Amino acid sequence: MFDIAVIGGGIIGGSILRELTKYSLSVCLLEKENDVCMGQSKANSGIVHAGFDAKPYTLKAKFNILGNKMMKKYARELGVKYYNNGSLVVAYNEEEQLALKDLYNRGISNGVKKLKIINEKKLKKLEPNISDTAKSALLAKTGGIICPYELTIACIGNAMDNGAKLFTNFEVVSAKKNNDHFDIISKDNQNVQAKIVINACGLGSEKVANCFGDTSIEIGGRKGEYILLDNKCNGYFKKTIFKTPTAKGKGILISPTVDNNIILGPTAEETDTDDTSTTIDGLNLIKLNVNMMAKNVPLNNCITSFSGIRAYSKTHDFIIKESESVKGLINVCGIESPGLTSSPAIAKYVVSEIVSKLLVLEKNKSFNPKRKPDYFFKRLSIKQKNKIIKDNPSYGKIVCRCEQITEGEILRALRENPKACDVDGIKRRTRAGMGRCQGGFCSPSVVDLISKELNIPLEEITKKGKDSKILIGKEK
Repeated sequence: MFDIAVIGGGIIGGSILRELTKYSLSVCLLEKENDVCMGQSKANSGIVHAGFDAKPYTLKAKFNILGNKMMKKYARELGVKYYNNGSLVVAYNEEEQLALKDLYNRGISNGVKKLKIINEKKLKKLEPNISDTAKSALLAKTGGIICPYELTIACIGNAMDNGAKLFTNFEVVSAKKNNDHFDIISKDNQNVQAKIVINACGLGSEKVANCFGDTSIEIGGRKGEYILLDNKCNGYFKKTIFKTPTAKGKGILISPTVDNNIILGPTAEETDTDDTSTTIDGLNLIKLNVNMMAKNVPLNNCITSFSGIRAYSKTHDFIIKESESVKGLINVCGIESPGLTSSPAIAKYVVSEIVSKLLVLEKNKSFNPKRKPDYFFKRLSIKQKNKIIKDNPSYGKIVCRCEQITEGEILRALRENPKACDVDGIKRRTRAGMGRCQGGFCSPSVVDLISKELNIPLEEITKKGKDSKILIGKEK
């Protein structure tokens, strides 16, 4: 029996789980996939939004501003890379220049600091690669960038280090209220009992709410495709570049990442499926837009393309409240952009303002907020690296040449919370396979290390769980 079960292993569920471990509670996380961070938290822009876009007095506006202020400390505690690079919303015609003024006023109303409109001359000095057609821009100095899957994994890992339990391959299909607790049943008939349930399932939030008898949640899906450029393009743009936003979102952007790549996208296509394949039309739309936004975009340095599906509420705002029809069920749903930015603030609110009214909260005196960075090794000096290699020779063996990832880092990813169990899990935790060759050279070594460390046959290892096996058998 757990005090609280959080359903959904994305950034919202992970942040809430970590916040709960600050108190003397028994808590668990239920995730339907074989690893955490398998939904929209692994496939988004990684932008820490300043807060000028959200409609004033909405939950989006409230938690965007609060989360932005919290993110630097949050990332530092969790050992996650975060850069306050600032963002620009660029106007390319007179109509968009008027829209910038509306955005500026909205940002001031929301409480965004260090916000101003700059002219063409200042804009082109800041970003020489901006298109010659650019007229002016809204500069938001508090905007930033972060790695969404790194942050999610760190949140859940830190929560597990502080006592939280993780159940993967736990797809909720039914639930029953029994006096003071819920029986939560999985697809393969596992049963987890909890006094309180927090539904943070992203695209699956409506379905999960229905399992508990709450039919009030309506969730839509919006597919976004991306192009990722090689880190040799580092410096092409220093700030995150937005077009003026539309009703479907903030539009296609050009942004550096914390790992020195350049990300382009996303598109915005309504969908009622979980299909994350990319399309010629979607990728061409990205290319068309970025070539209008900037000069000489180095598209020849594309190393991969991908897509994600972001869940949104039909109310067009976050849903964060206890269910009106099912006592003890807390819905945290429709957390689209700026959900990543808002995550630490949402987590704090859910625990301090909602959970606290349902359970007595006592501080966990042994809570440790800090986690060692996943990507620590390549940042070290030669002297520091040699010391580690002397103590642990596995750090002296390079597995991924593109990203300079060592065997020691891969073994660590297989051993620390939450433990990797497949090739993509290693990729998200270490960046092995994220370089120019996209795993073309290192994948066999990664598969071999997984097999040996987890003591499972090579034929059982998958790329991302389910039916994604890497090998089908021996040739000889």
